Amino acid sequence: MKRVFTFLLLILVAFTIMAAAQGGNANSQTGATTTNSNTKKKRGPVFRANKEQIKQAQAILKQRGFYNGEQTGHLDADTRAGLKKYQEVEHIRVTGTLNRETLQKMGIELTERQRTM
Repeated sequence: MKRVFTFLLLILVAFTIMAAAQGGNANSQTGATTTNSNTKKKRGPVFRANKEQIKQAQAILKQRGFYNGEQTGHLDADTRAGLKKYQEVEHIRVTGTLNRETLQKMGIELTERQRTM
């Protein structure tokens, strides 16, 4: 009986040591991740088209046959698909977004803030 008790106590100690070791590794990995995320370069302001620019782009896409929807001013899936077709035909980077290059190629005026980005 004494041997069984000693054996169970030994197993319990072994599991406790293993759990403590894994917990220590997890904390050191988390600390490393936190340190790495703090050293990443912060992202600058994001270039976004406003509602009026999106409406103008939708009108242009519709005239060119790349978009069949309404001029809602929302960058929905159909608008993005039309933008991708337009960008491909115009030989500009295909992103499906209204970035600076696409707006300028369409002849849509940039806002003051967009010009400074």
